[in-house]
Amino acid sequence: MIRLGRVLAAAAVLVAGAARAAPLEVYGGLPAIEDIAISPDGARLAEIRTNGEKRTIRVETLADHRVQRLVDGGDAKLRGILWAGPEHLIILRSVTTAIIGTTGGRGEHLMGIDYNVTTAVARPLLRDVSGALNVMGGWPEVRTLDGKPVLFVRGIKFADSRGVLSLYRIELEHDNSTLVEEGRPETENWLMGPDGAAVGQTLWDAQTGRWSMKMKADGFWKEIHVEQDMIETPEMVGLGPDGRSILVEEFSDGKDVTRQVSADGKWGALSDMQPGERPLHDPMKHNLIGFRSLVGNEVRYRFLDPADQQVWQLVQKAYPGQRIELASWTDDRKKIVVMADSPTEGPGYGLIDLTTHHADWIENRYAKLGPDDIAPVRPVRFKAQDGLELTGYLTLPRGREAKNLPLVVFPHGGPAARDEPGFDWWAQAMASRGYAVLQVNYRGSDGLGWDFLKAGFGQWGRKMQTDLSDGVRDLAKEGTIDPKRVCIVGGSYGGYAALAGAALDPGVYRCAVSYAGPSHMGRMVSWSKNRNGVASERYWLRFMGGEKAGDAALAAISPALNVDKVQAPVLLLHGKDDTVVPLEQSYMMSTALKAAGKPVELQVFNSTDHWLTRGETRIEMLKATVAFLEKNNPPN
Repeated sequence: MIRLGRVLAAAAVLVAGAARAAPLEVYGGLPAIEDIAISPDGARLAEIRTNGEKRTIRVETLADHRVQRLVDGGDAKLRGILWAGPEHLIILRSVTTAIIGTTGGRGEHLMGIDYNVTTAVARPLLRDVSGALNVMGGWPEVRTLDGKPVLFVRGIKFADSRGVLSLYRIELEHDNSTLVEEGRPETENWLMGPDGAAVGQTLWDAQTGRWSMKMKADGFWKEIHVEQDMIETPEMVGLGPDGRSILVEEFSDGKDVTRQVSADGKWGALSDMQPGERPLHDPMKHNLIGFRSLVGNEVRYRFLDPADQQVWQLVQKAYPGQRIELASWTDDRKKIVVMADSPTEGPGYGLIDLTTHHADWIENRYAKLGPDDIAPVRPVRFKAQDGLELTGYLTLPRGREAKNLPLVVFPHGGPAARDEPGFDWWAQAMASRGYAVLQVNYRGSDGLGWDFLKAGFGQWGRKMQTDLSDGVRDLAKEGTIDPKRVCIVGGSYGGYAALAGAALDPGVYRCAVSYAGPSHMGRMVSWSKNRNGVASERYWLRFMGGEKAGDAALAAISPALNVDKVQAPVLLLHGKDDTVVPLEQSYMMSTALKAAGKPVELQVFNSTDHWLTRGETRIEMLKATVAFLEKNNPPN
């Protein structure tokens, strides 16, 4: 019998009046554990831990729970860790900078370090490569060759004064790098077989929209598939069940499907895969062994081998009533690290040993939050004005009756993304101050089928926007919220939706808060085109509903060009290091609102990227947001 390592609260008892909430610093601070990885042999556990703004990489030996190494990461933007064999820990970080001699301005660039946990020697990856950058074009991959781990890295090699995505092999004993495959200007990705040999290559011409796939046979690359005039390009998502075929995800006949390309280049349907599933691969052999999906509000793992499915069912039983996600596992899959999201205690990590039938709790990600600090979340379902079925989540403040509550509408970014059930630090923080928080998977959200995504084409500032206010009206009709006490808060596309709520859907919101939200669509499209090519322009125009950057249709949905309609005060928040939505977008909105005599505040954060990587900035943003909400829409 698996023994539970996490003590669950039997029940959460609501008391009259508002409960005393944890400080905003606890909600907004970085999670105690940002990433976690168990070594392939199960002997060590590595974690990226935080203490305020400081990040530390901790390596623990599981046999005696001794801390073997503590690596000071300072305030570096650590993006993840992975093991390359039992001794080498690959540490991934990113920097915001412009690369001299290239075009496109500043960007977020990924770099890697090989840290030997036995010798404590750390070496930068790709440090010895001539005619190339020391940045990576994607996550590195590990293969075991002749009993030794070997790292494969997608690097940027310069050919004819132009950087091309190439494939390097790194021998970890001395971190020596060898060029395996040199890419072309159009190369966008590589796929390796179990033996480390490159078996697949995709090429993408952003100017013409031509996508192609090549496979290697008998030492030569052969083009096996071509698509023209593409916007959503197909993507190699790993090896098939036999470890030789390649899985390719693409849009076909209006559906998101996964094809299986045999070693001889023949395309066929992957019959074992169901709609909405993502492939899951063996950590050692790298072949397809199962799938992950979100069905309704439930995360599901489905394995091809019935024995594996029984194991996963056992894992789920260790943490009843919680949302379980696979975080890391050993090569033999006998030790499994999961992230368990409890509706009463929030998310955290647990370790299950299938050999000893024991489950240990590692730590909550937000260890300073107790059950009284976590608000309940329930799914919502309603229809838009045109009858489209919409779903989302409502976080309700603890200690208050779900009647005539003040509301914060909190649209997700993307927009081709989605909200999922579970703990959301931003939503929980606002709920802790007495607000109900509504998160809507509006049309155009991803993960709900191609038809639903397609329904958002051309609907920025239009039906995508009224989907949000339709949710407000539905909650008001049932008496849950007070329609006169509603604000809207969001980041990225959610920030745009907040600005559009004030400028294009007036009368619904008492205030609006935008973090890194676009405000001038024509300028945004032009900026993206200059950085990412014509295909980027076509992608955004299709969503926004225009034919070119100067189209009047884009002006009609640009909050900065429609400030005369704004009735609510606006708070603009933006980071100087944002490489996704340029800071000028918030400056333009601020300038336009001030010129029109509208109430606006602008706060710019130094050394802050699009993703709120710095804990200090997360807290500052959260405090500014809540203070603005409380000033313009008091919760009591």
